[in-house]
Amino acid sequence: MNSEELRMLQAPLKEQYKSNPESAVVTLTAEGNIGEGISCKVETGQRLAQAGLHPATGGDGTLACSGDLLLEALVACAGVTLKSVSTAIGINVKSGIVKAEGDLDFRGTLAVSKEAPVGFRNIRLTFQLDCDADAEKKATLLKLTERYCVVLQTISAATPVSSSISSC
Repeated sequence: MNSEELRMLQAPLKEQYKSNPESAVVTLTAEGNIGEGISCKVETGQRLAQAGLHPATGGDGTLACSGDLLLEALVACAGVTLKSVSTAIGINVKSGIVKAEGDLDFRGTLAVSKEAPVGFRNIRLTFQLDCDADAEKKATLLKLTERYCVVLQTISAATPVSSSISSC
């Protein structure tokens, strides 16, 4: 694909997003199952994740978009962290589902609107657990999971990132 083909592919989407801004808002989701030991199985649909354009930016939907991968990383890290914390504080988590949902406004990504953010507007992380904990222990489990989840803390802290390009 060259730049002209990409522009032609994205032009109708950009026009749609200009005339109907809410059509640019897409909610992505990722889900994982807390597994044996300290693990979380995240369904990616592929063993080897190959990233590409989201359909809202001209992709055909056969490749994972970076937003999908970010949410999958959050689910995996949060699931492993929750299982580790629950083990450490003596909460028996028999099974559970970790789910992340994030709303993206693709007008920002496609430079349709400078007011629209590039990236997620918000992310919701939820845990559905089969465990032997009361409400107070669950609150502690959530607080500690949030505190020690590397991906969650990285996203929440808006960690500075430096970028560079070097020759191949």
